[in-house]
Amino acid sequence: MVDPLEMTDSRSIFVRSPVREEPRSLLPWLVGVLGILVLLLFVPFFAGQIAYRSQAGQNAALAELMDQPEFANLGKQYTLVAKRLNPSVVHIDTQRSNRRGSDELNMLIDGRGPPSQGQASGVIVDSSGYIVTNYHVIAGASRVIVNLTDQQKSYPAEVVGSDPKNDLAVLKINDSNLIAAPWGDSDNLEVGDIVFAMGNPFGLDGTLTQGIVSAKGRRGVNERYPFQEYLQTDAAVNPGNSGGPLVNIQGQVIGINTAIVGPTYQGISFAIPSNVAKEIYEQIKTTGKISNGYLGVGLSVLTEEAARQLKLPDSRGALIATVGPGSPAEKSGLRKFDVIRKWNNREIDDPRLLSYLVARTPVGTKVPVDIFREGKDQALEVTVEERPAGLD
Repeated sequence: MVDPLEMTDSRSIFVRSPVREEPRSLLPWLVGVLGILVLLLFVPFFAGQIAYRSQAGQNAALAELMDQPEFANLGKQYTLVAKRLNPSVVHIDTQRSNRRGSDELNMLIDGRGPPSQGQASGVIVDSSGYIVTNYHVIAGASRVIVNLTDQQKSYPAEVVGSDPKNDLAVLKINDSNLIAAPWGDSDNLEVGDIVFAMGNPFGLDGTLTQGIVSAKGRRGVNERYPFQEYLQTDAAVNPGNSGGPLVNIQGQVIGINTAIVGPTYQGISFAIPSNVAKEIYEQIKTTGKISNGYLGVGLSVLTEEAARQLKLPDSRGALIATVGPGSPAEKSGLRKFDVIRKWNNREIDDPRLLSYLVARTPVGTKVPVDIFREGKDQALEVTVEERPAGLD
């Protein structure tokens, strides 16, 4: 007999029992999370180890390199520079009268003290006794004494000649057994080159300080000496260093220390390039004087507005504001409102550069000059004359 419950027809629906699902395993998920944590924790560690080993390798290589003779003896090189130049660096004492009267009574009546004393530096550039220093060191001095710092000898000095426009002077002492410092080529200097300042700051004889060339061609540093481009350094230069040499790593004079920013060292000091100082020294030694080139124009800064009005393509150049009667400029045909763009094929970017170049041009030289006039470029030729005495 068939169980009715088992009977069905074509319409019958078989009801199946629900299948029980097994819970999913958390293990793969946990493994993934753990892997991520491991990466987060150890990847930086390994990266740090790699970077450390790389840096350590570099340091080891640098240490090995610095153990080479040229590096190991760098300090020795500094010592050799000092030894080479010390006999050539002199201490200069000056005396200036501070009173009108010639006796103590007049001195008391005038309310003035005794003659003032000054201290500075210089450098022997010829074994026969020629010394280069700054003009401002000896300006107005009634007496100049040169002291050899390595021999403790003193000599009265003769002022052979000076160049106030470039702040240089040449002295002569009576001794022919001196050690001259060699000249170096300041044009070969580059920013970052090691330099040494030697002299007598605050009267401390034989002082050597070290720094680098911070910049070249600094103009307008001192309005009293407008015809000059300076070397800028961070070597410590203080009162008393004036006139002393700026020296390169080979022990050659590549500048004459002349100015600082502020009353004491602030990391910015200036020196007259050796190529300028040597040229002036040789001219003074030969003739007893210096001849500065003269153009005879008054110059103005070329502003962007002026450049637009003059229809210039840019504001580069020196604008002529005045032309002196009978001057080399007038003779050559230069006019007011001309813009000098080039002097002797060198581009002019401001009036101070032009003044510097003109002053350094030998008297009698015919110089090509490129100008801009009335919307057009033109070329002229100027014959440089000697700057008249007493002309600022």
